[in-house]
Amino acid sequence: MSKPTIIDVAKSILSAAIGVQSNKNRERDFQHGSFSSYVIGGVIFTIVFIFAIVFIVSLVL
Repeated sequence: MSKPTIIDVAKSILSAAIGVQSNKNRERDFQHGSFSSYVIGGVIFTIVFIFAIVFIVSLVL
């Protein structure tokens, strides 16, 4: 297996966020992925998710 691309990292982060990561992809992430890329991606995803929720709530209210 090769090193995961940025798209693979993004897919893994989104899959993990909703809890549907496949075993094959999880193994790839742990064997060939860089810990820092997943941490940075996770932090960015969390910040974007929080701002999206705040934006949606402000639109509704």
